[in-house]
Amino acid sequence: MLLWINGPFGGGKTQTAHEIQRRLPGSVICDPEHAGFGLRRMLPPALRDNFQDLVSWRQGVVEVLDLALTQHDGVVIAPMTVTDSGYFEETVGRLRELGHDVRHFTLLAERETVLERLRERSLGHLLQHVGGKNAGLRRESWAVRQLDHCLERLREPEFAEHLWTDHSTVPKTADRIAVLAGLTLRPNNEGALRTRIRQARVGIRHMRFD
Repeated sequence: MLLWINGPFGGGKTQTAHEIQRRLPGSVICDPEHAGFGLRRMLPPALRDNFQDLVSWRQGVVEVLDLALTQHDGVVIAPMTVTDSGYFEETVGRLRELGHDVRHFTLLAERETVLERLRERSLGHLLQHVGGKNAGLRRESWAVRQLDHCLERLREPEFAEHLWTDHSTVPKTADRIAVLAGLTLRPNNEGALRTRIRQARVGIRHMRFD
């Protein structure tokens, strides 16, 4: 089974994926973003745009996930924002055509909720100390510039199943996905402090500077 976790940038996809992986024995995370940034870094700086526009990324994601799903016995988790209908069909749709059990979930939240989560990212806190209160949320940042478009597109029926997370914690969101996918997660016995530390580590590991 593939769990594809969609949602706006800063919407909690990666944290939710790691929460599920932590509590679901045998599961693995295969992050399509890694392939995208690798391809992007191969290009001259002036040509580094949205890596999802590269056919090689879309085909590569399908090839790698198909391999993982075919050869790995456990659940595969892919946290990745996809808002383009055509690209969605070329990735999620194609994997379904290949016969894989793909469960797609879109994490949604109100605009202000996502903005607040972006402010709480580790990099945002660091930048606030250096550049002032709103340094981590300049209009030029990729996540903020894409937010309205993402929220509008991802509300469409084709990107169901929708999960609203404004009043949900990451562990609770993971629980909801597991129930809907027919999976059983280990109980979440982690304390609040340990959860925050672990999530901060996940956030730091996934910071992008290019």
